[in-house]
Amino acid sequence: MKTKIANFYEKLRSSYWFIPSVMAIMTGILASLLVYLDLLNGENRLIDLSWINLTGAAGARAILSTVAGSMITVTGIVFSITIVTLSLASQQFGPRLLQNFMRDRGNQFVLGMVTSTYLYCLLVLRTVSENRDAPFVPHLSILAAVVLAVLCVGVLIYFIHHVAESIQVTNIIAGVSRELTSGIDRLFPEKISETLGPREAEYALGELLPEDFETRLQTVPARSSGFLQDIDLPGLLELAEERDLLIRVDHRIGHFIVAGVPLVEVYRGEAAGDEGLAEAVNNYFITGHKRSPDKDIGFLINELVEVAARALSPGINDPFTAISCINHLGIALCDLAQRVFPSLLKKDGENRVRVIVYPTTFVQIVDAAFNLIRQYGRSHAAVTIRLLENIRVILPFTRYPEQRDALLRQADLIEGGSHEGLFEEADRREVHERYLAIYQTVAECFGLTGGN
Repeated sequence: MKTKIANFYEKLRSSYWFIPSVMAIMTGILASLLVYLDLLNGENRLIDLSWINLTGAAGARAILSTVAGSMITVTGIVFSITIVTLSLASQQFGPRLLQNFMRDRGNQFVLGMVTSTYLYCLLVLRTVSENRDAPFVPHLSILAAVVLAVLCVGVLIYFIHHVAESIQVTNIIAGVSRELTSGIDRLFPEKISETLGPREAEYALGELLPEDFETRLQTVPARSSGFLQDIDLPGLLELAEERDLLIRVDHRIGHFIVAGVPLVEVYRGEAAGDEGLAEAVNNYFITGHKRSPDKDIGFLINELVEVAARALSPGINDPFTAISCINHLGIALCDLAQRVFPSLLKKDGENRVRVIVYPTTFVQIVDAAFNLIRQYGRSHAAVTIRLLENIRVILPFTRYPEQRDALLRQADLIEGGSHEGLFEEADRREVHERYLAIYQTVAECFGLTGGN
């Protein structure tokens, strides 16, 4: 339940309408409060507001109407600029980056500010009365409207500057990189200690499972289709313990699931029941129509890769942007190589395995980071060279042989692809020199030899 609430709250925060809606509600409360203070002050003369007195109800209406009309015009301008920015970002950098623009707090605040000021003026305008017997002009509320209008002018200037900054490719890449770094800290908070111990999940899995585990597995189908956004592992572990089950999850976060395909495989204990099991299991899996960056590190990697792949397309042909993406991917992989990845075994209080998951591994992240760029950039000498240099930088940060092997496999593929992709002998020679330097680094750091 906590996982679902957190997922729902994150969706609210990342939606384009959430902050403007909250600001509109706060504006409504502010308008009601200030009008009430104006009413109290009119009856009891608590505050001397003669210094802001207007020319009567007509002047008050004119000011509020002018501010409201201006704000709804500015709202249209903000909306138009936002649509143009989203269209440009989608065509130039990829549709997946639209989420980053939609989640931008600055854009949401600007929209909320201008729409809230418009709403405030409407709420105050309806209280202005020209009745001769009981005229009412909310002077304090009108002063607040003028202040809000002045603030909106500053907000509009900020918005124009912010949009101009946000569509620059270097800032886009840096923003995705910051989000990737934050995701690594959130999903892999623990760093590998200097003294490496055995990893139980990899070396003792067979010993921890029942002998008839594979033969007695039963599948539980998925109830809905969509991208797997999150798994409530504590809840799934509690369910397995209550019903005496051993559950193996067949999908990783980020996978696309089709309704009816196996979602998990269940090994039943002696006291296990079947009543409502499929529905209970499905309740702990959250799916949606798009991948979520909150728990899906592969999605964040793919964002940088997509920018690089588009930059290397014949229509754009911008290897410098691709090299910038490679640099930021290198930073992330250096950090990930030193992180502890989640165990694939989840145990109950009696140290019995109850849930088996297959989280994203470092090897998979390396493949996701290099494959597309390697394939699209094989005819670009500068990109190919930078990929190899990046691998050389990452290697000293690795802690396990499989991490090193994944990087060396990519180096072999990159060097092999250069023979067909690069036409100049000098370029191929330079690529081969970088390739040999990788194995020299391996020999210096780990005492291993290899390469051609």
